Amino acid sequence: MSENQTSAEVGSDAPVVIDHERLASFIAEIFCHTGCSDAESERIGTSLVGANLAGHDSHGVIRSALYVDLLANGVQLADQEIKVLIDSGSLLLVDGQYGMGQTVGPAAVKLGIERCSDLGVAVVGLRNAGHLGRIGEYAEMAAAEGLVSVHFVNVANSRLVAPFGAKARRMGTNPCAYGAPVAGRRPVIHDFATSVVAEGKAMVALHGGPAVPDNALVSGDGEITGDPRVLYTFEEGQRPNSMDGPGALRAMGEHKGSGISVMCELLAGALTGTGTAGPHRVRFANGMLSVYVDPAQVDPSQSESGVGESEDGYNGIAADYLDWFYDADAIDPGEGVKLPGDVEHERRQHRMANGITLPAETWQSICGGARAAGVPESTIAATTT
Repeated sequence: MSENQTSAEVGSDAPVVIDHERLASFIAEIFCHTGCSDAESERIGTSLVGANLAGHDSHGVIRSALYVDLLANGVQLADQEIKVLIDSGSLLLVDGQYGMGQTVGPAAVKLGIERCSDLGVAVVGLRNAGHLGRIGEYAEMAAAEGLVSVHFVNVANSRLVAPFGAKARRMGTNPCAYGAPVAGRRPVIHDFATSVVAEGKAMVALHGGPAVPDNALVSGDGEITGDPRVLYTFEEGQRPNSMDGPGALRAMGEHKGSGISVMCELLAGALTGTGTAGPHRVRFANGMLSVYVDPAQVDPSQSESGVGESEDGYNGIAADYLDWFYDADAIDPGEGVKLPGDVEHERRQHRMANGITLPAETWQSICGGARAAGVPESTIAATTT
């Protein structure tokens, strides 16, 4: 055994199972060693583990080694605050100043929530943010305050996805998230990348996790494939580099997903001033355009004529529809019909009770990032004992 490896990393391809609270503490410990404050480190740990709990492993703790690199190279900065550039009431533009996404992202969302609660609607552009993580987290924040929200995100200087009909990279994975609260129920949260899979899922597959669909990528020769290796270049001693691989991810839904991704580049990238995937190289950053609406201030039951037959306005109409949606005959009665967010809820309950399972290669990557940050070997070893 190398002096820089734990017993959990050596001699076994078995996955590592870790309690979510212990894992969040370990991830927070990593970022305390990078110069992030205790509060920011805790936010990063909680957010990344929260993505794993929801089953979005691509945006979970596997990202920690990348974040360590970004901080070490000055691409992302510790403990930044958002700077308000434009404030016209319901419209705001804020600059994340390349701060960690788990700090500047929630700060921008809280500002949108506050303004929407006052005015009934708010539009917030966030530019120059560090990697924002799982975007559904922000829709959940708004829904918890009773607000509908939509979030469009792009990644400046990230060329990973080929447009419909192409094999050359022209877009990022460009996620969108939608959130709709309904009184007395879990909110409906729809969160997705506009590529067949997020880059993180290719990374997870590359590190021993579940395989990606066999149509998720296109090789440099134009072959449709499920081999994640076509996305990366490999240099000895370095993490696989997704930026210059010979192939590309493919847009979901053929021309439809490709079109949504283009709109993310324009709305989240160009409109916020963050920048786009190209053609001009700019500093890596996320842009996000968020729209918030307060249903209580757009409630049809408050109008003279009302809408439909419900006496409960928005909540009643929404609940009536969701009941009807669930009542659809299922193709597989054992699976039932799922609303957006249902699968994430089920995974969260299971993983909170049973721990988070990480492929051995993923755990090795996390430990490598911890060592790069200066976390003691005793702390790394104690995490899995």
